[in-house]
Amino acid sequence: MSGPVALTPYRAGHREGLLAFTLLQEQEVFTGMPAETLDTALQDDNRDPVVVVCGEAPVGFFVLHGWDGIGDIYSGNSRALLLRAYLIDRASQGRGYGRASMALLPGYVERYHPGTEEIVLLVNERNRGAERLYLASGFYDTGLRRIGAKGMQKLLRYDLRPPSARPEPNQ
Repeated sequence: MSGPVALTPYRAGHREGLLAFTLLQEQEVFTGMPAETLDTALQDDNRDPVVVVCGEAPVGFFVLHGWDGIGDIYSGNSRALLLRAYLIDRASQGRGYGRASMALLPGYVERYHPGTEEIVLLVNERNRGAERLYLASGFYDTGLRRIGAKGMQKLLRYDLRPPSARPEPNQ
């Protein structure tokens, strides 16, 4: 990394950098690019576009999607957020930004989405690199699967509640 990594709410000054993001072709099938997801997120009060920055430069992007937009499709918990469209720009990959941004995610959610109890996401079973990142960052495989447009998806969860407040498994 060439500077401090942070998560920040999207600002108009990020737009040009985000729209220039690229991925390897084999990565593009697993996520939505900012050019496809940013405007939708900006028009939906249930979506929070988040930028991963190194210094001031955008190096990554994702959207946190609130309960009113996801319902119980992904979680029976009305205090859940869905993490979607996560990516690190191709030019910035391999520098630790993914791990750093995932380590910052719980604090970001606590600050900007107080009362959230869990973060859920779907990862394509063929997207092994992303799955390893999420699991190493504290997400766990719920065992639930969904068929998506690009194949089988694994439902992963990150519990923000203290251990004493977590439900027993399979509840």
